[in-house]
Amino acid sequence: MSLAISIANPAFSAAIENLRLWKAPDSTRLVFDLDSEVKHSLFALDNPDRIVIDIPNSSATKDFSKVDLSGSPIKRIRTGLQSDKLRVVLDLSQRVEPSSFSLVPNDQYGHRLVVDLGWSGGAKIESETAPSTPVALPTGNREIVIAVDAGHGGDDPGALGPYRLREKDVVLAIAKEVKRQIDAEPGFRAELVRSGDYYVSLRGRTRKARKLNADLFVSIHADAAQSSKARGASVWVLSNRGASSEMGRWLASKENSADLIGGVGSVSLEDKDETLASVLLDMSMTYARTSSSEVAGAVHENIARFAKMHKNYVEKAGFVVLKSPDIPSILVETGFISNPSEAKRLKDSSYQKRMARAIADGIVGHFWSKPPAATLVATLKQQGKQPATIERSHKVAPGDSLSIIAERNGVSLDSLRRFNQLKSDRIRVGQVLKIPAG
Repeated sequence: MSLAISIANPAFSAAIENLRLWKAPDSTRLVFDLDSEVKHSLFALDNPDRIVIDIPNSSATKDFSKVDLSGSPIKRIRTGLQSDKLRVVLDLSQRVEPSSFSLVPNDQYGHRLVVDLGWSGGAKIESETAPSTPVALPTGNREIVIAVDAGHGGDDPGALGPYRLREKDVVLAIAKEVKRQIDAEPGFRAELVRSGDYYVSLRGRTRKARKLNADLFVSIHADAAQSSKARGASVWVLSNRGASSEMGRWLASKENSADLIGGVGSVSLEDKDETLASVLLDMSMTYARTSSSEVAGAVHENIARFAKMHKNYVEKAGFVVLKSPDIPSILVETGFISNPSEAKRLKDSSYQKRMARAIADGIVGHFWSKPPAATLVATLKQQGKQPATIERSHKVAPGDSLSIIAERNGVSLDSLRRFNQLKSDRIRVGQVLKIPAG
C-alpha cells in the first residue's frame, strides 16, 4: 500500500496540526494535536507489521515523515486521504500491542488523539491483570530495594511554574539524586520508575515497583494551586478510605487475586478461600500502611528542618500510586511550584540535592532501625555497623547558632564541633558546615 503525504483540506472538518512522540524503555506514545474533536478507529496488520489509524473527516497539516523515530518500533509514518477519511499508517520494525484514546483540551493543549505502542517482545508491557512469577525466599543478604517514582513525564508535564519550570523536570532531577544517595549506602539499591522524559500510567508505576519486589515505593511531586501564595512541602500516605477501596478491588477481582502479595516471598490469593484471602490481604496492607507512616514521618521531619511544611503532620489521601497492598508507599510534594519563591528554590540544583538528601536519609534511617530479615542491612546491624555517612552541609544564615544547627539536623553539638574541627562555637553567616550522620 502506498500513501502520499496529505495536506490540509478545507472540505474536512478537522485537521492534525502536530505530532509529538515520547519514547519509554518498554513503550512508545504518539500524541496527535487536533484543532477539533474527532472519532477514530485503529487496527493492526501483519506481513509486514503495521498499525493503521483511520480518522474520518480529517486532514493533516504536518509532514510526519520528518518526525524522529529513532529508538521506537516505528520505521516510517505514512498518511493519505481516502474518500472521507485520513489514514495514518505506522510501518513497524517489530510487533506491538497498540491502544488509543482521545483527550479533551486542557490549559496547555487542545484536542488530542493518543496512540500507545507496547513492545510485543523483549521488555513486554504486561497487562494490569497479568500474574506475577512467584519469588523464592532469599537465603543470602539481599539488598533493600527502593522504587523511586518521578511523577508525570512525557506528554504530561505536571504542574507549571514561573521561570518556565515544569514539575516533570524538577521531580526527575530530585528522583535521580535520591537514587544516587541511596545507592551509596551498602545494602540498598534504588530503581527509578521512569529514568527519562516519558509517561508511565499510575497503575503502571505501582506495578513496576511490585515487579521489582520493592521494599518501599516513594513518589516525588511538586504541588500547584490557583493562588501563588500557597506554599509548603508535604508528605502523604494512603487514607483509610483509599485502603478500604483497594482491598475491595483486589478481593473482587479474580485476576488481581491471581497476583502476588507480600513482597519478597509473596503468596497468591488465587487458591485461598474468601475468608483466608481477606485475612492475608489485610495483614499485608496493615504492615505496608504501618511502615508507610513510619517512613513518611521520618521524611517529613527531615524536610521540616529546612523547608516550610504545608501541614505539621503527615497527610492522608487515596492517591492511586499509594495503593500497593503489599509495598509501603509514600508520596512527597516537594513544594508549590506555583509559588514564585518556592519555584525558585525547586529550580536550584543545590536545593534539589538537599530535598533528595532529606528523603534518602529518612528512608535509610527507617530501614536501619527496622531492617527486613535476610538483608545485608540486618546483618550489618547485628555486627554493630552504622549507616554509611551521607555527607550533608548547612550554610549558616542570620540567626543561626551552632546549637540550633545541631538540633535541627539531629546531631550532638559536640559531634558537629568535632566534625568541622571548630575550636569554639563561633560561626559566621555564609559559612558552610558539614553535618555528620545522625
